[in-house]
Amino acid sequence: MAFPHAGVSRSYGSHASFAHFIPTSSPSSNIRDGGRGCIYHSKNEMERNRACSLSLTPFSFKSNGRTVKRRFLTSFSLSSSASASSTVEKSIMDAESNLIDALIGIQGRGRGISVVLLEDISQAVQSLESLVGVEEPTRSALIEGTWRLMFTTRPGTASPIQRAFVGVDTFSVFQEIQLQETVDQRVTNIVRFSEAIGELKVEAAASVANASRILFQFDRAAFSFKFLPFKVPYPVPFRLLGDEAKGWLETTYLSPSGNIRISKGNKGTTFVLQKQISKRQQLLQAVSSGVGVEKIVEKLIDENPTKNPADLQHLAGKWRLIWSSQGADANWLQKSTIGFPNWQIVEAETGRLQNVVQFFPGLKLRARARSQATSLQRRDVNIEGASLEVGSLSVPLKIMGAGFTEVLYLDKKIRITRGDRGSTFIHIRDD
Repeated sequence: MAFPHAGVSRSYGSHASFAHFIPTSSPSSNIRDGGRGCIYHSKNEMERNRACSLSLTPFSFKSNGRTVKRRFLTSFSLSSSASASSTVEKSIMDAESNLIDALIGIQGRGRGISVVLLEDISQAVQSLESLVGVEEPTRSALIEGTWRLMFTTRPGTASPIQRAFVGVDTFSVFQEIQLQETVDQRVTNIVRFSEAIGELKVEAAASVANASRILFQFDRAAFSFKFLPFKVPYPVPFRLLGDEAKGWLETTYLSPSGNIRISKGNKGTTFVLQKQISKRQQLLQAVSSGVGVEKIVEKLIDENPTKNPADLQHLAGKWRLIWSSQGADANWLQKSTIGFPNWQIVEAETGRLQNVVQFFPGLKLRARARSQATSLQRRDVNIEGASLEVGSLSVPLKIMGAGFTEVLYLDKKIRITRGDRGSTFIHIRDD
């Protein structure tokens, strides 16, 4: 994806699929495995290949005036081949899952990403690229349609519009690709500001360069605002830009399911896009936009993958708060920390809790509590005190209290909890 154009290094991979056409030897020298319908040249061969499954096609020809019927082996598959195929499918599913997990909690589609998280995403991308996926993505119907941008490396050479819009969480960014069954091949980048405001659409004429690369040239763009009856032209004269309006997009991975695409552009940018996003990804999108969070929370609760989420085996770690709804009876301290970076640390051995709020660099509030599991989902919490930390100075605060927390949803990356006073919290693992 590029605004107005993007790029990157090339990555290739291939795998072979084939069928053999092998005539059997004379009927007298063949051994038939009647239970499997296989024909072998010797008993040893039969014993070595017990797992084979054959497809035999009758074949006839004239010999000395009479018809001779023979059978030709038109295709074969070995159980080991099926096993290998299953292994590859599982590897792809695992690698795609790892990439999606790595993207969970990334803000601004990669804006200001840490070195550690960037490395996790890079490894997940490289794993998928090494697995190949769809062999000739630009010639596949799976590349067609609307893709949601989930992540981009956004290097300094990215276009100004890309830097201006792509990193804003509240905007949704899409790419539409039209290559097949049309004379007007196009790649269109869309920034959707909100359903109430409208969108920016930047279009490019496209052509297929080879099995993995699309060439494009931006030729028109416009803002469509809901409150205006006409489109507002995008203030870039593409005709005057010459080669600056041109670029290419190299697809280095296209999922066999058609749901994930990794592409790289001519200016060194890597893009990760999806067609359908999971409910937990929808939750993070809703958190970014501030719309519909509670509705998706309720859907996720019904699909909680962890049977005993209050168990420290699953719950322990460092969690970053990304969203909360405060109940009417929420305490003043909880309400006063809304909007500041906030973490909860759950100790693996004891279940003790620390809530850390970063007001400013060098100024923190740290609250401490004991917790104990009282059911598969619930932990009782007893606040033992707090301190205001200014640099190396710690000022004790007399804050006490008791309550409970229900863990409504928990997976490797996301935790949803609800307190005894009705507040709901969404945390992202931040170990």
